[in-house]
This record gives sequence, C-alpha cells and structure tokens, in this order.
Amino acid sequence: MAFRVACLTLGALAVGDAFVVPLAAKQAGGLVRSTTARTRSSTTVGRRGGVSMAAVEEPWFDEAKANVLLDLDELERASDMTLSSDKPKKSVGDLTSEDLKGKRVLVRCDLNVPLDGSTITDDTRIRASIPTVKFLVDKGAKVLLSSHLGRPKDGPEDKFSLAPVSERLTKLLGKKVTMAPDCIGPEVASLVDDMKNGGVLLLENVRFYKEETKNDSDFAKKLAANADLFVNDAFGTAHRAHGSTEGVTKYLSPSVAGFLLQKELDYLQGAVAEPKRPFAAVVGGSKVSSKIGVIDSMLNKVDMLVIGGGMVFTFLKARGLSVGSSLVEDDKLDLARELEKTAASKGVEIILPTDVVLADAFSADANTQVASVDAIPDGWMGLDNGPDSTSLIQGKLADCKTVIWNGPMGVFEYEAFAKFGVGENLGAAPGKGWLTIIGGGKSVGAVEKAGLADKMSHISTGGGASLELLEGKVLPGVAALDPKD
Repeated sequence: MAFRVACLTLGALAVGDAFVVPLAAKQAGGLVRSTTARTRSSTTVGRRGGVSMAAVEEPWFDEAKANVLLDLDELERASDMTLSSDKPKKSVGDLTSEDLKGKRVLVRCDLNVPLDGSTITDDTRIRASIPTVKFLVDKGAKVLLSSHLGRPKDGPEDKFSLAPVSERLTKLLGKKVTMAPDCIGPEVASLVDDMKNGGVLLLENVRFYKEETKNDSDFAKKLAANADLFVNDAFGTAHRAHGSTEGVTKYLSPSVAGFLLQKELDYLQGAVAEPKRPFAAVVGGSKVSSKIGVIDSMLNKVDMLVIGGGMVFTFLKARGLSVGSSLVEDDKLDLARELEKTAASKGVEIILPTDVVLADAFSADANTQVASVDAIPDGWMGLDNGPDSTSLIQGKLADCKTVIWNGPMGVFEYEAFAKFGVGENLGAAPGKGWLTIIGGGKSVGAVEKAGLADKMSHISTGGGASLELLEGKVLPGVAALDPKD
C-alpha cells in the first residue's frame, strides 16, 4: 500500500500548528487497513522500532481541494474508526434512522468564531459542523446545537451572543435555524417542545453561565434535560471537562462522537500511534516551557525532531552560542541540554537552524539581516529561519513518510518574515498525492495570508486539544463518550 506525505512550510520555513500525516492509496470499498513490519536501528533515521502501521482509507478526502463539508454517506461508512488511544468510541454514523427519528439530539459544536461586531470574519468552524448537523436533520432528529463563544465574564453580553452564528447556519444548511434566548430554562423547553422532526435550534452561549466551565452537575443536568441523546462534535474543546462537553454525558445515552471529532482524532492519533517511518516532528513556538510536553512525548516516537520558533534560541544558547537579544528562557537552558541528551540516547536526530533572519527591533519596519547562528550580533533578535535553514530542513524532511507539525516557526504577521517561499512550492501537495493538515490557531491565518488555504487537504479546528493529544493526554470530552459496541 502506498503512503503519501506533505510538509507545509510557511514564512521562511513554516508557520502554525500543522500536522502532516500519511494517506493510504485509494481502494475500492472504503476503509482499508494494512500492516507492515519495521526493523530497529538506533542510528538510522526511519528504522527505529518494531512498529506496525495501520493505514486508514479516508473516503471523504478530495485530492483536488480541501473541503470541510464532507460527504455524509462516506463519513457514515467510516464510523468504525478508533476515537481514542484506548478503546473505539461510538460515532453518530453508528446511529440509524430508527435511533434518531423524532429524538431530541444535543450536539456540542465548536462555533467559537471571530466576530467584527456582529459580522463573522471566519466561518471555518461553522462550516466544519455542517456534516454532523445535516446527517441528523436528514435522519429526522430534532437538533439542539450548543457552543461557547468568547470568554464572557459576568453573564450574558451581547457581543458574545451566538445570534450571528444562527444566521450563518441558516444559509449553510438551507433551512431555518431558530435562535434560542438561553441554553437552559423554561423558554428553551418550550421551543424544544414545538420543534418538528428535522428542525434545528441553536442554544445561546453556554458560557453565559459560570457553571459551564466549572462542570457543575446541576447545570449539566439542566442542559441535558431537553435532549434524549448527545453528540460531541467539538474537537476544539474536547480537552476541557466542561458541563456541555463532559457533564451532560452523565445524563444522556447514548453519548457519541460527531463526524468532525471522529475525523480529527483519527488523523492526529493515527499519525502518532502508527506512523509510517521515517517519522519526523516539527515543533515550533516561542518558549520551551510551553512545548515541553509535546517535545518529551515526541522523543519517544519520532526519528527526527525539528525545533523552530523563538525557542530555538534557548537551545542555541544552551549549546554555548551567543544569541544577541533573541528570546531566551534562561531558566530552561539545563532542560534544553537534557532534551538533547535524551534525543541522542534514543537515536533521535535534533535539527536546529543553521542561519536565521534577524531584526534590530520587534516591529514591522525593523531593519533585517541574515546571519549564521554562530555569528548573531549583539542587539539583534532572531525572528525566523534563514534560507540555508529552510533548504536544510526541507531536505531532511524530504524522505520522511510521516511529519507532525505543531507551532509557529517564524513571525509571519510581519511582511519581512512572510515570504512563504517553500509553502508556495508545496501548495500543490494534494495534487501530488500528499496529505497536509493545518492544526488551527495562527496557522489558519497564515495559510490564508499566503493564499494557500484552498490547496491544503484539511484544516483542523483544534488548538489546545491538538496540543494535549500530541502530549499523550486523555481528552475528557472523548473519554466520556460511549464505547463502541
């Protein structure tokens, strides 16, 4: 079975929380799994560990263009995928028309979209929720959507209302989505009682109640009171044990995964648990302290670790180099040295930049220059990888079959550091048979700024959930779901 991989590179090298995983060759009949033995070598990249590779056919994948509006029939056929590191979870695709017709289904979505006043500036997360909602509507369910938006502090605030989302959902679904004045209480109960089969009701922001983030049992019980079963389709909040993600599962059965949650977990977990080797991780970000969990976890799995972003300079200083005025965590120098020792003991090659783009100030109009990492002058700070580093890392990753990407590699917000050169070269990844996943957060803005969003295979809705999954942590919103029969 052939495997295909893409490495997205933005900025001088790369930007954002990107994850690149293998895609099995197209096979008739949908889901396909195969196993290939690997031999161990502690020194040769790509031959570490006796690991079996489970190849999962992605029947919804459009090789010509990424598309979050997934094919429902094919998603339903793919509903037997494993949703956690321990046991498979039941999916909405396992439910039949008999299970759903006339039933009140509470769906936790991630509709936390950016707003400019009442105007939605990016509806990616809304569009990503459509497959599950449409599936339930087509099965004759009464669909109750719940979500948070922003971080309201003292109860209801107009600027955090989900009302603009209901309007956008109405357009995307092609049917009226009623906006509820609250998420619990008698008014909501009355609206639910009046719902017809196939109707959709959007509940108001669950974070208007402080009990939501406290996972208060009484609040969760009230939220669940208007439903018969629960679907969690909010991967972006699956790492939170909140009332609407974990609490309601105590009162609603079955509690199952939505198509988006199912897909996100299968991509990210499959890449880590059963990678096709050589397996590389690219980890960026400003601070070692914020990525220690990911780095430590990846050192037990990968053949190669590429370090990028601001934390590069902590590693360089730990090696005894002068880094000018670049960002450094002086209290993490010993940790950086220890991580390099651990990598060496496990046969993991650590890749750091050989040259960097420097600026004399952290601003859009700063003076810039390129310098070798062993010749960074005083008063200058590193803000991105240099051209030699870009070529080096691209070459190192060229032979990898699986690459996982997490964290920004440069300050792409400033034009001087937003060249997108390598990214443009790899923008045709899907057409070449590669699969590229962008993991939410700043990376979405980066690929859109580069004009590459429509060339990516998948744009993940995760952020913190992706990070915790890579760290090997259990996601409460997933653990609470019913196991597959």
